[in-house]
Amino acid sequence: MSEIPFGTVDWSSVEPVRHPGEKGEAIWRTRFFGPAENAIRVRMVEYSAGYVSDHWCSKGHVLLCLEGELETMLEDGRAFTLRPGMSYQVADQAEAHRSQAPRGAKLFIVD
Repeated sequence: MSEIPFGTVDWSSVEPVRHPGEKGEAIWRTRFFGPAENAIRVRMVEYSAGYVSDHWCSKGHVLLCLEGELETMLEDGRAFTLRPGMSYQVADQAEAHRSQAPRGAKLFIVD
């Protein structure tokens, strides 16, 4: 990380953007930090109950589950469940993953 001065974010004041899933929806509140050519995306994401992602993702993330429960499947068939206080990390192009939130979830994601 470079060229990011100290700052705070009031996530409730960041404009929400709705993203439909295969089922349900994700609400993203997104901020970018650092130089445009190497910006870090930081998001507060809320998945509705019954949310199912509409794609396999190859983007790297550090993801922290704040509320609810997130089920993440890897393309090789492995599956993981995150509960509040649990996180995962994966590099760009490392292992494709797809998530769902049967009862909904709130996540903090850095990528």
